[in-house]
Amino acid sequence: MDTLPPALIRFFEQYHAVSGEALAAIADISEPFWVKKNTEIQPVGRTCKTIYFIIEGIARIHYYKNGTDITEYFAFGPDIVVRAESLFKNQPSQKAIEIIENAQLVATDAARLFQLYDRQPGVERLFRKIFEDCYVDTINRLESIQFHTAKERYIALLNEQPKLLQRVSLKHIASYLGISQVTLSRIRASIR
Repeated sequence: MDTLPPALIRFFEQYHAVSGEALAAIADISEPFWVKKNTEIQPVGRTCKTIYFIIEGIARIHYYKNGTDITEYFAFGPDIVVRAESLFKNQPSQKAIEIIENAQLVATDAARLFQLYDRQPGVERLFRKIFEDCYVDTINRLESIQFHTAKERYIALLNEQPKLLQRVSLKHIASYLGISQVTLSRIRASIR
């Protein structure tokens, strides 16, 4: 890849400014591609070896529990989507990454990125900050499920992602909130 998309550079700059040389080095180990809606870019059971950046579109991380499809995370471009537990432990993931809206992505080879850390300390710092933010988001989500009602979680989701209902199916939103579609319909009716 010659250069990184401007949206990805802006995404990086939210975390840490890196040199042009570092951006060029990331571009050298990255590939852009387009993916159609309803495509799994990482199925359940695969070991994650790629870090994906959503430039445009939407992805979700999901898993199956007792035959039920449960959404864990939505990534709206620009954002990162990765199975970190699989990537860092080099083990197959019990979760999948699915594109739910036609998307433009950039795929970065993780092994080559980690080698780049030694030559480009700014890249290591950038990705440390990105992964720290992902970790905090995960903790916040767990605490939301632990300490907030389904209605409170729904309202918070609407405040944080106001276009969510226009772009994501209600079944995925319900599973993300940890409720049934019937319960979601009741909650939506109660706040209109």
